[in-house]
Amino acid sequence: MLIDPDPYRVRPGSSVDLASLDPRDTGSFEGGKADGKSLRREMTARLSDLQEKFYADGRHRLLLVLQATDTGGKDGTIKKVFRGVNPAGVRIASFKQPTHQELARDYLWRIHSRVPRDGEITIFNRSHYEDVLIVRVKDLVSEDVWSKRYAHINDFERMLTDEGTSIVKVYLHISKEEQRERLQARLDDPTKHWKFNTADLAERKRWDDYRSAFEDMLERTSQDHAPWFVVPADRKWYRDLVVSSILIETLESLDLRYPPNEDDLSNIVIE
Repeated sequence: MLIDPDPYRVRPGSSVDLASLDPRDTGSFEGGKADGKSLRREMTARLSDLQEKFYADGRHRLLLVLQATDTGGKDGTIKKVFRGVNPAGVRIASFKQPTHQELARDYLWRIHSRVPRDGEITIFNRSHYEDVLIVRVKDLVSEDVWSKRYAHINDFERMLTDEGTSIVKVYLHISKEEQRERLQARLDDPTKHWKFNTADLAERKRWDDYRSAFEDMLERTSQDHAPWFVVPADRKWYRDLVVSSILIETLESLDLRYPPNEDDLSNIVIE
């Protein structure tokens, strides 16, 4: 059983109003949290088998882009969804504040070097989309600069898909109240203090500005070859089901097969 991800797909050219989308939605899933966790374990085994075949096949590449507000659950999603997969075939790329070396080049330079190789799944924990999000909200570059980047990114992703990379982009949609609870939980638990940054409070005050930037990002860069999915993420267990379903559906759409051995193995007996 999979969760149908289609209701969460952003159709090219459609408008997006995040305020109208329920971050606690569980779609048509009739079970609760315990049922969801049980189903996720089944999905984990299924995803693990598919990823092993994907890695052995070596003819395809898969890029998963994760974007969210602070505390949106990117790390948790990676930890839960990819539990049990072969780490040799999965790579995580995290994009933080650009270095001086990176700033001396075009903004996609550091991104292009991290895209997946043949047989590899690469997860972008934040991504090139920061260059139409944080730089816009914090006025790091002018509108004349960041407004051109939607077209750059669409062209970049088209090139990647033309060259054999499957792209799935997920926006983890949480409510402002859920963010407040998650930030407070970090303050209340000393073992999570390392995850708290006082700068997060300043960013939280820009909630509406970020929401507008995310809506424009979703509307202007969701393409048939590189779709965005707005995944309800207040309920972590349901978030994991939807993301797992998207990945399983994507991998199953590929012509995956184990490569034949070049030698004749039929008469070999291990003594």
